[in-house]
Amino acid sequence: MFFVDDQTLMKIVALFGEEAVKLVRVLKVVDELTDNEIADKTQMSIYMVRKALYKLYDHSLVVLRRSRDKEKGWFVYHWRLQPDQFAGFITSMKRRVLERLKTRLRYEMNHEFYTCQTPGCKRYTFEDAVEFLFKCPICHKPMTHVNYNCFIKVLIRKIEQIERELSE
Repeated sequence: MFFVDDQTLMKIVALFGEEAVKLVRVLKVVDELTDNEIADKTQMSIYMVRKALYKLYDHSLVVLRRSRDKEKGWFVYHWRLQPDQFAGFITSMKRRVLERLKTRLRYEMNHEFYTCQTPGCKRYTFEDAVEFLFKCPICHKPMTHVNYNCFIKVLIRKIEQIERELSE
């Protein structure tokens, strides 16, 4: 039984690439499969299957069981999804995003920005704008102060939303 719905599951897996999506579609309807069985069912190369499996394994979204092939003596890896780990993965990613948004908010709030407002040109902090004598180093037009209060408000709202979601 999955702790996240199918649509959410596939969105999470999509972060790991199209190959991961293909193999999770196969894994979610069985108890476990070997990497060779997954390659057969997805029509992917064994290399691509293993690469995608290890990406998911690095985040504990799949787990493996190792057994020995009786004829050849090689190890055979049996893979299955870890449905109970997906909710934790989502929480972890939200915490990461939250920290990045907070860092960005601090940066935006602690700096004044200047730009020439020409498409393709960047914005500059006050310190950089002073070095360029308030002339854009790309197009050489004069730079003016830009108010990013609406962007700051959007950052604050997003931070508050994620904090609410994490506290639930």
